[in-house]
Amino acid sequence: MDVMQRIDKAVKENPVIIFMKGTPQLPSCGFSSRASDALNRTELGYSYVNILEDPEIFENLPRYADWPTFPQVYVDGELIGGCDITLELFQNGELKTMCAAAIEKNNS
Repeated sequence: MDVMQRIDKAVKENPVIIFMKGTPQLPSCGFSSRASDALNRTELGYSYVNILEDPEIFENLPRYADWPTFPQVYVDGELIGGCDITLELFQNGELKTMCAAAIEKNNS
C-alpha cells in the first residue's frame, strides 16, 4: 500500500484523527499541542498519527488534502483544518458537536 493509500485509510477508518508532530501526551510543537488539547477537552475519543515517526506521511500529507501545514485534523473523513481552525471550532462549541456526530455515525 502506498503512502497516499495509507493516509486515506487512516482518515476513512477513524471518525476523528489528528496528524501531528509528536503524540497527544508529548506533542513536539506548540501547534500540535494546542490542537490536541482542544480535542482532549471535547472529552471524546480520537486517533492520532505522529508524523515524525513516518517520514513518508510527513512528506506527503500536505498533498493529500492540499493543506501545507501541520497539524491536520480530520472529522468524518473531511479535513477541518489545522490548529487555528480547530481552536476556533472548540471555542464556539462546534468541535465537540462535529466529533460526537462523526463518532456516533461510525458506531451505527
